[in-house]
Amino acid sequence: MTSWVPAKLILSKGRAAKFDAGAKQAQSSAAVFNPDVDVSGIDERKLMRKVDSRTIPWLAFLYLLAFLDRTSIGNAKLYGLETDLHLTDTQYLLCLTLFFFSYALFEVPSNIVLKRLRPSVWLSLLMLLWGISMTMQGLVTNFSSLMALRWLLGMFEAGLFPGVTYYLSCWYKRSEFGVRIAIFFSAATVSGAFGGLLAAGISKLEGVGGRPAWSWIFILEGLATVVAGALSFWIIVDFPEDAAFLTEAERTVVIRRLQGDDQFSAAGERLKWKNIIASLTDWKTVAERTPAIVYSAADMALYAFALFLPSYKATPANLLTVPVYVLACIVTCSVGFLADRYGNRGWFNFGCLATAAVGYIILISSRNATLSYIAVYLAACGIYPCIPNTAAWAANNLEGSYKRSVSLGVIISVGNLQGAISSNVYRANQTPWYPLGHGLVLMYICFGLISTVVTRFMLKAENGRRERGERDEVIDKYDGGLEVNGRFVSVEDAQREKGDRWSGYRYIL
Repeated sequence: MTSWVPAKLILSKGRAAKFDAGAKQAQSSAAVFNPDVDVSGIDERKLMRKVDSRTIPWLAFLYLLAFLDRTSIGNAKLYGLETDLHLTDTQYLLCLTLFFFSYALFEVPSNIVLKRLRPSVWLSLLMLLWGISMTMQGLVTNFSSLMALRWLLGMFEAGLFPGVTYYLSCWYKRSEFGVRIAIFFSAATVSGAFGGLLAAGISKLEGVGGRPAWSWIFILEGLATVVAGALSFWIIVDFPEDAAFLTEAERTVVIRRLQGDDQFSAAGERLKWKNIIASLTDWKTVAERTPAIVYSAADMALYAFALFLPSYKATPANLLTVPVYVLACIVTCSVGFLADRYGNRGWFNFGCLATAAVGYIILISSRNATLSYIAVYLAACGIYPCIPNTAAWAANNLEGSYKRSVSLGVIISVGNLQGAISSNVYRANQTPWYPLGHGLVLMYICFGLISTVVTRFMLKAENGRRERGERDEVIDKYDGGLEVNGRFVSVEDAQREKGDRWSGYRYIL
């Protein structure tokens, strides 16, 4: 049985020698979660398989529903939505765009509420509400009511992806997190693989109950989400310290292994506004806020790709998109697994974005259908893995449960705002080659490549400063440290107070 300590004293080499072994042990054992609980009979691998089975499959299914619901308006358009509601092209684009504004606006508040409430309650409630909004879209009769429901759909869906990203980071070590979020996100590729075919099947209900085909697409997909939301109250499990499906010893093991992975807040943290402020001012979050950032670049490309690929309306063309999404799913999960095993998430991101860039260069320059089809594979295999890998990279380097919650909300929110841009770059008058749309996506991908290199350089430089002792705090009873970095009674106090700014914390590159 493995033993866990809450934090490894990874200090600058010169200062580490000044800490006596007994003092280190005293500091470590003082913060062990549930020190009186016997965990000797717990098999760690078996325990984590148990956690996987209760978290990943259902959450991935929920994200599949979310992606189907947000993109169903494109399929509804193919079956007469614009004609029946008398929408102009501009009005239709406004319906697409408005979703992303409410989606981005409510991600941070939703993550704060998620931390304060039980995930089983909050995520389930959000699903019920967006399922109702989705169903109601099948009953609209004019542009204004469709706009209102698209706003509500974005507002309620906003909490799922950043919420689950944060939620899973509270269960897994940093070296285990990437593949889990990749499997969760791969549901988006599954959605793309059969969303159009599902809509084609539902369209056979044209005229049933006096309703058009597009109406049934909204109604049936929305009702499926409502049912899933109701079931989620009993299926979604809460944070490790409250998870009812685990024994006390199993909960103890989960939290201790997180503490041993420099997640000092795993045992619980009180809401402090200074942590919220820290998440909004931390340079790593700021580095991923502008358009020239990895997540925004990948997100813009993702939404643009999801809009571009279904532009081929014929069923044979829809069938040709299925293997594209299948390969993207395999690559997404593979990148998550390899990045967990070998680290260097930054270089994996760079490789993915470079692959996508090659694909879009071919799409811009080629007028050959076969070559363009090959380029679509490159684009998908570059874009899709980048989203979960970037989310994992950010979560890996944010310590403090509230700080991580808010920062992930900010990062993902800024990225999703790019969906408002991607909704307007593929114009009907440029079909089938779309030079403007592909060119703008390529520009974003280049921003992402630059941002990846810069972010990795900054993280590596900061790790170097900590190795040299430039970030050492003054710890009572021990020599050394700089007052400017803070004074603390113990190492444990420094860890708890400073989170990832603690001198012993090392960023994942």
